[in-house]
Amino acid sequence: MKNLVSLSSRMMAVARALETQRADGLFEDPLAAILAGEDMIAEIRPKVQEFEDKGAPIIPVRTRFFDDFLISQIPGIRQVIILGAGMDTRAFRLPWHPDTQIYELDQTEVIKYKESILQNQHSKCNRCTIGIDLREDWSDLLLAHGYRKEISVIWLMEGFIYYLNEAEVHQLLTRITQLSNPGSWLLTDFISSFFIKQETKGLSEYWKYGCDEPEKLLSVYNWQASVVQAGDEEANYGRFTLKLPPRNVINAPHYFFVKALLNT
Repeated sequence: MKNLVSLSSRMMAVARALETQRADGLFEDPLAAILAGEDMIAEIRPKVQEFEDKGAPIIPVRTRFFDDFLISQIPGIRQVIILGAGMDTRAFRLPWHPDTQIYELDQTEVIKYKESILQNQHSKCNRCTIGIDLREDWSDLLLAHGYRKEISVIWLMEGFIYYLNEAEVHQLLTRITQLSNPGSWLLTDFISSFFIKQETKGLSEYWKYGCDEPEKLLSVYNWQASVVQAGDEEANYGRFTLKLPPRNVINAPHYFFVKALLNT
């Protein structure tokens, strides 16, 4: 699992590095290339191009989708928690208010690798990294590092939740809700259960959890969710042109971007 997490996070960095090289890139991530490493970029470049050729550049589009929302919340938010942070560099590249506190949680080996690469870089806000297996109870550790659950927070789980099993997903959502103040936001992505039933190779063979109704799942925990599919008008940016089946088509491939607000 640990090697998988490290590999996955660096592969995501490759996609962001290659996007940054494009004249029409959806964002700029100048640190992605050094985090990915030249060897990994050379290895993964053909796969990234394959997704682009299919009209399904999921990582660039997903990154931009969550970037846009985070930027829109900068005036009022002062706490952001990134679970399964991997090689995420938003603390360095988004225009945060300097008083913003960002927490990045991931496997210890991932955090150590990332910090060894970024040790001479300066984030645009306060940044705290915590090495922990997110299947364990990390609540007290987060609080010990200064997290204040009495004020609103944005949780970001990007390319992460489908690596957990169903029990672990519910445990995680319970923990997040207990640590959140009304008015907090949860940003995440889900795959449909269709993907879990497929016999696939690569990272997808490690996916454990699919969700066909994110709104219903999150409402159990009092989160009001807004859900779009990759490729929808607000989630294509002129690049994701592959047409996924309509949501009312069951047992089909769906990929969801979710923004959820915790109700009072």
